[in-house]
Amino acid sequence: MPFAGISFAALDFYEDLEADNSKSFWTAHRSIYDEQVKAPLQELAAELAEEFGSAKFFRPFRDVRFAKDKTPYKTHQGVYFAESRRYLQVSAAGLYASGGYYDMASDQLARYRRAVGEELPGQSLVQAIKLATKSRLELRGEQLSRIPSGFAKDHPRQELLRHKSVWATREFGCPDWLQTPRAKAELVRAWRAMQPLIDWLDKNVGPSDLPVARRGER
Repeated sequence: MPFAGISFAALDFYEDLEADNSKSFWTAHRSIYDEQVKAPLQELAAELAEEFGSAKFFRPFRDVRFAKDKTPYKTHQGVYFAESRRYLQVSAAGLYASGGYYDMASDQLARYRRAVGEELPGQSLVQAIKLATKSRLELRGEQLSRIPSGFAKDHPRQELLRHKSVWATREFGCPDWLQTPRAKAELVRAWRAMQPLIDWLDKNVGPSDLPVARRGER
């Protein structure tokens, strides 16, 4: 079926799940998740695949083995498009979209900082961010509390140098058009506006060359 929108029933489901995050609630309302959350997002992902690549649906169940919070279910549905570095999420708050590098390994981080520190690529990143903000996007990412060693404390791009991850976001909330096919058009418009930032990251950072086991070493 063609994507027709995301019903407010999906948002209500997550609002109720936040209030009662239990197996009994999940079991009693699983059909709402399947029909109002998973099904329309699968339809949306299928239509987005040609431009943004295949989608990975995150499991609705939380891994609580080492977590202090033992609630068993996620209160959102996330979908990640690895080929284009895009992400979307539906929760009680509505629709959320982002794109960028969410977790840079040590070699990626070194390349990122080197590029930000140099004048030409650094200014190019600043311009990409300006284009994103003009499209109502926000820059986010995990940051150090201080500028990393090897850079002057008064570096003109010290804020960007503190980043350990970089992505652009747009929180759409729950406008009436969310329940219509327009939701796809709004999402695509936001994702396309993220392209200059992602292009910069692809050119200056790229994928990690480290074995998976070593990517957390910074």
